[in-house]
Amino acid sequence: MKNTKTKETKLAAKMIMCLIYLIIITFLAIYSYQLFQQEYKAIPWSDVKNTNNYTYVDIQKMSEKFAYYSKKNIGIHYIINQEENGLWHTYLIAINEDDYEKYKEIIDYTYQKSKTKPKPVRVYGYPVITDDELKNLAIKNIKKFLSSENEVVITEENYDQYLTNSYLDTTIKKNIFENILLYVSLGTLIFMILLLLVTITDKSKTINNVEKSIIKKYRKKRRKEMKEQKKQIKRIYKNKR
Repeated sequence: MKNTKTKETKLAAKMIMCLIYLIIITFLAIYSYQLFQQEYKAIPWSDVKNTNNYTYVDIQKMSEKFAYYSKKNIGIHYIINQEENGLWHTYLIAINEDDYEKYKEIIDYTYQKSKTKPKPVRVYGYPVITDDELKNLAIKNIKKFLSSENEVVITEENYDQYLTNSYLDTTIKKNIFENILLYVSLGTLIFMILLLLVTITDKSKTINNVEKSIIKKYRKKRRKEMKEQKKQIKRIYKNKR
């Protein structure tokens, strides 16, 4: 009897542990998903908050390159993007110049070499903080790109306001699982799932042991009752004789 109660107590304790594991697993799963969404889901360029944000921008117009990094074959271009609210913005992007053909139609249309308006091109990448050298080149060359009717004069003082303090580098590919917190969260999640499985397996054995113990006890009690019934029948039979 005492042994059965002990096993039942252990079973209850393990069920509580399983419930705790499930709560932790649920929390870790939600946290990991939110972290993944925050770090790796592409967001509009206008919503970028840090250089870890994977982002995209739709190009309606695009300039020829005004800066070039020969070692990496990367060109820096101006682009014009129209947001959903109808506002137009000028940004900088970096592209691999081997991919120039991808943008040629938009560049030709921008410089009025073509009258056919192409569909916007969506590009993806990560923000890179603009250094002083590139910023100076951008200020120097932007007059050649923007319409002469543009009344805003870009200077070092208002640069960040109109061109932002970073450019979109489309040559940086999406890096999955680079964030350490995501690694830790996923690792802990897997560990907790394994703990839950081990506990469930052990709990099942405990349940079987408890069931066997109860059945054994019932059978023993039943055999005892049958013996008593047989004795009573014999007594009744003797009395009648």
